[in-house]
Amino acid sequence: MGDHQDMLEESRQGEALALNASNGMQEGKKLYIESYGCQMNFSDSEIVASVLGNEGYTTTTNMEEADLIFLNTCSIRDKAEETVRKKLNTIKHNPKKKETVKVGVLGCMAERLKGKLLEEEKLVDLVAGPDSYRKLPELVDDVEDGQKAVNVLLSREETYDDIEPVRINSNGITAFVSIMRGCDNMCTFCVVPFTRGRERSRNAASIVEECKDLYKKGYKEVTLLGQNVDSYRWSDDPELRGRALKEAPRDEVIDFAKLLIMVAEIAPDLRVRFSTSHPKDIIDEVLFAIRDYKNICNYIHLPAQSGNTRILKKMNRTYTREWYNDKVARIKEVIPNCAISTDIITGFCSETDEEHADTVDLMKQVRYELAYMFFYSERPGTLAQKKYEDDVPEDTKKARLKEIIDIQTGINKELNEAEIGKSYEVLVEGVSKRNENDLRGRNSQNKMIIFPKENYKVGDYVMVKIEKSTSATLIGKATDLVTY
Repeated sequence: MGDHQDMLEESRQGEALALNASNGMQEGKKLYIESYGCQMNFSDSEIVASVLGNEGYTTTTNMEEADLIFLNTCSIRDKAEETVRKKLNTIKHNPKKKETVKVGVLGCMAERLKGKLLEEEKLVDLVAGPDSYRKLPELVDDVEDGQKAVNVLLSREETYDDIEPVRINSNGITAFVSIMRGCDNMCTFCVVPFTRGRERSRNAASIVEECKDLYKKGYKEVTLLGQNVDSYRWSDDPELRGRALKEAPRDEVIDFAKLLIMVAEIAPDLRVRFSTSHPKDIIDEVLFAIRDYKNICNYIHLPAQSGNTRILKKMNRTYTREWYNDKVARIKEVIPNCAISTDIITGFCSETDEEHADTVDLMKQVRYELAYMFFYSERPGTLAQKKYEDDVPEDTKKARLKEIIDIQTGINKELNEAEIGKSYEVLVEGVSKRNENDLRGRNSQNKMIIFPKENYKVGDYVMVKIEKSTSATLIGKATDLVTY
């Protein structure tokens, strides 16, 4: 599963993705895209913008002038789907929209609810799943001809490796690069294997070329994306595909550790991040790559989901509490200054107070730099929905969630206070949202740092000494410009 990537909809719902129309194409029809959920969805929207850009569409931030409206959706939680439904109803009854506007739903919700959206609720004209974006021009043509258009077929091959994404709302400094699609981990709570299909890795050469192109254009950081990046494997040998590729000896394939190094070696001032890891698949070679290459960030998202072994088994996470603890210890042994973040689901089927306490204990033991925390939301079609009773009362789920949020907030406050007096290299990503005289950026450990602008600019690497902190942010003063 994509874990926290597919759980970020609450903080990113309703974010419109827009491209400056002055991209060299002739003025034509307008496309409006709004994305929900994970980083992969936002990356996919850049693929969609590219595909339709080749058909003469320019994108717009103004929905009311759009000829085509797409919502790129998430199905990880019921609240995400309800948000999209409300948005679709708002669009349907908006008197200011173009009379001829066509509305489409993309992504995971499209895959799961195609019939309902098209026929029962009559909210959309077009439905396209995550593997059908190459077909969008044909689907749009069908809609223009008065037909309902749908393509939600899952693919065992599609990676969009030959499509150059249109960087939407880009700061020109950081970019997402998709390296694989789908997931083979059948976590019982997760809908992703059913909406995004099986794992398939993208051609390694195309990934490196995309990262080189971004660097030439002035980008200073790339985040390699996948539902489970650590299971990435690629070979140019056509006989090594599917199961054969997974079972091939490591020296015969490009695995994730080798890919990380290939991207890191593009340039010393190109930072490399990645998301997301499954604890069972992250190997020592990945840790060695992070240790040995300064530009591979010292940050690993290692979703635990629960701190109790029985619940982990029920989730089909394939590891125990003790095994997870050993993996955390190994990370800290190889990379002592590595920040670790996690996902936590509280109130999973049959979870007791004592088992919840094990999760609380894990959080206090590991002391995560960041945690994405949710109470369990049963998703139709998942193994948990078919096999288990969702028997933890909602008020109990919410109380447990509040407890772990409060604990994590306290841990963040303590960890950030401990940073005061230290200095970090910060990549400047933009101007502070609260004060135009301050700049903001992140260090290698993914901590947001704010400091006075002075003569520094976006894209600079700057040494910053930390002077103050909050539970979410470090505040400091620049001491030097870092040159490479």
